[in-house]
Amino acid sequence: MRLCSLLFVPGHRADRFDKALAAGPDAVIVDLEDAVAPADKPAAREALRAWLAPQRPVIVRINAAGTPWFDDDLALCGHPGVAAVMLPKAERADTVGQLRQAGGLAVLPLIESAAGFAALDAIARAPGVQALAFGSIDFQVDLGMRDALEDELLYFRQRIVLASRLANIGAPIDGVSTAIDDAAVLDADVQRARRLGFGGKLCIHPRQVAAVNTGFAPSEAERRWARRIVAAVQASGGAAVAVDGKMVDLPVLKRAEAILREAG
Repeated sequence: MRLCSLLFVPGHRADRFDKALAAGPDAVIVDLEDAVAPADKPAAREALRAWLAPQRPVIVRINAAGTPWFDDDLALCGHPGVAAVMLPKAERADTVGQLRQAGGLAVLPLIESAAGFAALDAIARAPGVQALAFGSIDFQVDLGMRDALEDELLYFRQRIVLASRLANIGAPIDGVSTAIDDAAVLDADVQRARRLGFGGKLCIHPRQVAAVNTGFAPSEAERRWARRIVAAVQASGGAAVAVDGKMVDLPVLKRAEAILREAG
C-alpha cells in the first residue's frame, strides 16, 4: 500500500468519514484517540463499527495500551474494513503482538515518547509492522523540548528512518504539520521529510493532502533525469557512460530506477 498522505478524521464525526476519503489521501485514519473526548469514546467506537465496510478500507488509530479503552478498541482490529491499525504511544513490541492476535493485519506504531524511541528497533522488527510513524509533537512534549525545529529533531528522524530500513519495512511516516494555510511551511516540512528518507506524512486537514501528495511524488525534472539515466545505460551496452557530465555507476542507476517506480 502506497502511504504518502494519511489524513486524520475525528472518530466521533461519522459525517466526515466519506468526505475524508473523497479528499484524495492515500489513506484515511479514523482517530479514536486524541480527537475524541473520553466521554465520547464508546459512542465513537460503535459509530465507526457501524460505518466500516471492506469496500472503503481505512486505518484506525486506537487508544493506547493501558488506557480504559484499549481492550474494547482491540475488537475492531479484525474488522474487514480496517486496512491497518495505528498504535499510539507505541513503547513495546509485545503490544504490536496483541494487535496481531486481535486480527490486525498491519500495524503502524506511532513513536511518541522516549520509551518508544528506546524500543525503536524492537518495535520496527515486530511481526505485522508495516511502517513506523513519528508522533513529533507528543514526542517533543515527552522529552521536554520547547519549539523544537529541524536541527533538534534531526537525530530522532534519522534513527527512525534507519530502524525502518534495517527492519526491512516501509519508509516511515513523518508527523503532522500544524500549518494548515501556510503552503510554504508545509512544503518545507514535506521536502525535509523526503530528503531524510520518510515515505509519507500525517495530515490534519484535507487542504494538506494535495501538497503532500505532490511533494512526495517525483518531480518532472527528476523523472526526465531518471529516463535519461536509464536510456543511457541501456544504450551503452554495459560500457561506462556519463550523463550531464557525470559518470553513471550502479547506485545512480538504482536511484533512477527507483524514481521511475515511484512515478508509476
